Amino acid sequence: MMEQLVFELAPPEPPAFANFVTGRNAEALAVLSALAAGRSSETGVVLWGPAGVGKTHLLRATVAAATAAGRAAVYAASPGALAADPRVLARSALVAVDEVEAADADAQARLFTLYNALKAAGGALLVAAGAAPARLPLRDDLRSRLGWGLVFEILALTDAEKPAALVAWARLRGFSLADDVVAYLLAHSRRDMASLLANLAALDRHSLATRRPITVPLVRDWLQRDIGFPARRD
Repeated sequence: MMEQLVFELAPPEPPAFANFVTGRNAEALAVLSALAAGRSSETGVVLWGPAGVGKTHLLRATVAAATAAGRAAVYAASPGALAADPRVLARSALVAVDEVEAADADAQARLFTLYNALKAAGGALLVAAGAAPARLPLRDDLRSRLGWGLVFEILALTDAEKPAALVAWARLRGFSLADDVVAYLLAHSRRDMASLLANLAALDRHSLATRRPITVPLVRDWLQRDIGFPARRD
């Protein structure tokens, strides 16, 4: 019962700039912060990179920051989710579209119209994709429009950067993380940041529920017994 109560008190955190582990993406984060606050004149910004590097997190964080600043902002999980008339959508200060490479012919036409309408209205289009604009399977005029703006490759953290990032993230949540705990997590769980941060958030909740500090024995018990995660052998 105690653990159930703790889980209800500590829901997953919504995407925000504050809980994004920046790494080598400081320039992109600065541009997105300015975009959300209305301090940017850019019409288009493209974030690209493989799955798991945080593109969706950044799109949603930018929309959340814009909304918090009192600006109308819309997030679409895919181009197909943009059902509204592009000229109506362009009344928003910011429109963020994920997985833009998945746009079919109709969605590409709407995106092209939306880009032009946002440009005329002084708004901004923020998109995420798995590849740079020049390599996206889009019609030429849309691809060129996206390429006119700022383009950022979102880079995953290197293994050497992850320990400091995990410690900083834990500190932000209000708990400390010893070096041996970080080393154990990196050696025995998946190393992508999404999995590592999800594990840390769950460990934080588990630590509160059991009233035990986050130590290697706690992490080992949790990984191998509570969630049945096998130890890495590489």
